[in-house]
Amino acid sequence: MPADIQTHYRACNLCEAICGLEIKTQGEQVLSIKGDKNDPLSHGYICPKGTAMQDIYTDPDRLRRPVKKQGDSWVEISWEEAFSTVAEKLTAVQDQHGADSVAFYAGNPNVHNYGSMTHASVLRKAVQTKTHFSATSLDQLPHHLTSLSLYGHQSLLPVPDIDHTNYMLIIGGNPLASNGSIMTVPNVPKRLKAIQERGGRFVVIDPRRTETAEIADQHLFIRPGTDAFLLMAMLNTLFAENLVNTGHLTDLLVGVDKVRSACESFTPELAEQRTGVAAEQIRQLARDMANIEGAVCYGRMGVSVQVYGTLCQWAINMINILTHSLDVRGGMMASSPAFGFVKPGESGAGHFAAFHSRVSGLPEFAGELPATVMAEEMLTEGEGQIRGLISIAGNPVLSAPNGQQIDQALAGLDFMVSLDFYINETTQHADIILPPTSALEHDHYDIAFHRLAVHNTARFNEAVFEPAAGTLHDWEIFNQLGQAIAAHKGMDSKPLPSPDKLVDKGIQRGPYSAAAGHELELTLDKIKQHPHGLDLGRLAPSLPERLCTSDGKITLLADYIVKDLQRLGVDQAVTEADELLLIGRRHIRSNNSWMHNSHRLVKGKPRWQLLMHPDDLAEHKIDDESQVRIQSRVGEVVTQVLASDEVMRGVVSLPHGWGHKRAGVSMGIASEQEGVSCNDLTDDQLIDQVSGNAALNGVPVRSLRRSPKLPRIVLPELAGAF
Repeated sequence: MPADIQTHYRACNLCEAICGLEIKTQGEQVLSIKGDKNDPLSHGYICPKGTAMQDIYTDPDRLRRPVKKQGDSWVEISWEEAFSTVAEKLTAVQDQHGADSVAFYAGNPNVHNYGSMTHASVLRKAVQTKTHFSATSLDQLPHHLTSLSLYGHQSLLPVPDIDHTNYMLIIGGNPLASNGSIMTVPNVPKRLKAIQERGGRFVVIDPRRTETAEIADQHLFIRPGTDAFLLMAMLNTLFAENLVNTGHLTDLLVGVDKVRSACESFTPELAEQRTGVAAEQIRQLARDMANIEGAVCYGRMGVSVQVYGTLCQWAINMINILTHSLDVRGGMMASSPAFGFVKPGESGAGHFAAFHSRVSGLPEFAGELPATVMAEEMLTEGEGQIRGLISIAGNPVLSAPNGQQIDQALAGLDFMVSLDFYINETTQHADIILPPTSALEHDHYDIAFHRLAVHNTARFNEAVFEPAAGTLHDWEIFNQLGQAIAAHKGMDSKPLPSPDKLVDKGIQRGPYSAAAGHELELTLDKIKQHPHGLDLGRLAPSLPERLCTSDGKITLLADYIVKDLQRLGVDQAVTEADELLLIGRRHIRSNNSWMHNSHRLVKGKPRWQLLMHPDDLAEHKIDDESQVRIQSRVGEVVTQVLASDEVMRGVVSLPHGWGHKRAGVSMGIASEQEGVSCNDLTDDQLIDQVSGNAALNGVPVRSLRRSPKLPRIVLPELAGAF
């Protein structure tokens, strides 16, 4: 007799939007995945990633049991053998080379899995190394450093109050493809169009006419890596035209006059020379920010992962502060989550430059070194050299700059263990892989993204399926492996309770709890009574009482900003005649490289090609749809080029996460895809000098040469579908 059809409600965890899902199942089969119309944040919206969750659950390439490398093959082993072997091997590396010779690398998916966020500390405490890396320094580190400096906590990250804004300036962001990014905002197309419907406008500044730029009221092309000149010129205009208004934050601000002095030399005319954006247009951007009530300036990857990433994020914050667009309706506001509410005294504030990397001397942030130095720390011999690695849901071979160097470095390690359920470009170097359950097999609470949401909600996600016998959740792996390593070292280690219990404790100390005197007296059990999610209300001004700085004020101009402004002031970087500037490209069907093993996400029109302006093609004597060889300081790739006026002249665009046709990768669908890794071209020495964050945009490339023409690729079963 067939099993009953059941309906489950949970949020998608494949990107930051955390859209609510309605999932119908029968036995172990997923019948359908649709948007949950009753979700108070997403209101039924769903993007293609949500429907692909079943592909991950059923993927035959996904590991379910630990595997150990034997020669060129893998054999399944027991959890007991896996934990014992890892404990023995990692401890041996540390005994021989020192505690810090074993490193951690944590990838982006960790922030989408609450068991990893709550329990990774058990393993880190057992290993006792200070050598940590993560995808943070390949992405949003400038955001965190800026928030620590200005507001006293790395996670006090104001987000646009997009549902009430009347003017939105988007710099280097493409929320139609990303669903937000440091802004949890499901159904961003509707929310952006709503700005226009209520008589407002939004403007996009980007070297590419992105999906977001296509529907904007105005799009301005800008030369990659020059955004800091534009932002500083906007600040210059605010002071020069007496447009500064600090509103209710006035008494909290320290150093407004210093910011005025710092901006004096960065005129709109200078910015026009460097950016290509007209001086009068830059002045108008500043005037609009100052004169339109409910305005907000938002910048993302394009301004974060560049050589002035921290300076850009600081300047964006300054523009919002000095136009009374911070902590006001329609501007930038801090979310008020049920768990992880940031207030004075909150742990995890972060710290900066407490120590530096061994080889290049780059600063740590919150205990992590920049991922750009990971390979050199493995390859450079001497005391402190990394000889062992624990990778957790990360693929730096495809996601970090100079991926070929990382590939080489991983191959030379004494021992490597990976917590991952794929044998990918990075984990193929591991000696043992420990796979956790997939998202549909475990419960979940979005710790990070409720903190960044444009509307306050809470939602607990029950597991859709029971985990298969003999499998472990990520938090169980952390507990048991941490205990095994601690025991091998003769240390005491206590496992943490399940993540739902830890989250419940945090909720009962949060702003909606009985302890806070809130009428909801919220607990996790009460949230569970709302399977579609619980609406906690719109964003509201709250910053003055939530500042975590030691003096309760906002000091505007940190020493490292002063130093970086000096660097910007003498920047004479010019593109040589045969150079182009490489930028990335986001697509709504992709977030991380492992998503390319889902048929639902890779089907359709190919999107891995290099985009190049038709005039540049003609100048370089390159045919449309031909193969081109692209070279940078660190490597070269050969791929197909497409003529596109989406990109401005002098710019080429190559998306992230492709390049799966490699020996040792066991991802069947991904390995069938064409394309190359853009991070075989990005440069580990091209960084934001303040933070060490990778500069993945504005990478100089050259020597594009003609090759035989390739036919356009159209999959027969999908021809005419787009």
